[in-house]
Amino acid sequence: MKGYFAIGVEGVSKAMNVGNLFRSAHAFGASFVFTIAASFDPGEGASDTSNALGQLPYYSFDAVESMRLPDDCALVGVEFLDDAVDLPSFRHPRRAAYVLGMERGSLSPGMMECLDHVVKIPTRFCLNLAAAGAVVMYDRMISAQRFGARPVAPGGPVEAVPEHVFGEPVWKKKQRRRAAAAGEKA
Repeated sequence: MKGYFAIGVEGVSKAMNVGNLFRSAHAFGASFVFTIAASFDPGEGASDTSNALGQLPYYSFDAVESMRLPDDCALVGVEFLDDAVDLPSFRHPRRAAYVLGMERGSLSPGMMECLDHVVKIPTRFCLNLAAAGAVVMYDRMISAQRFGARPVAPGGPVEAVPEHVFGEPVWKKKQRRRAAAAGEKA
């Protein structure tokens, strides 16, 4: 898959939730993880049995105003709001950082102003922080990567992923477009 993603939390205080989220991020192939205004000691994340913070870059920002993301990285908030886009209908940006709010709370108004998109998991009530993050990362994976089609019936055969067909090099396409444009002007 082209692009990258990261996941983080704002204002979180339970190390077990953060450790679980970061462990899932490591499993799903996140490029980095982050916290914002969090009371989190990386050494307390006992649920992070994969040692995600030993494998991934970890950024700790003191406040929303000090948060820095790569250029062209879309900031996607995960929030249980009526006007948020249902996750199954959301087209994930190629370059994205997902942010979740604290336990028993929401994203701050300052964070909400920074978001490019807001998505919600269409459940009857809010999920645990780490579970919600895992659902978002799973949805990104199944919507952006290539998998065989699901069988019509349970236990049926799974279709193989079609072999990728490479197109011609990009430079040849650009060369042809330039030649065509030059021919039109003449």
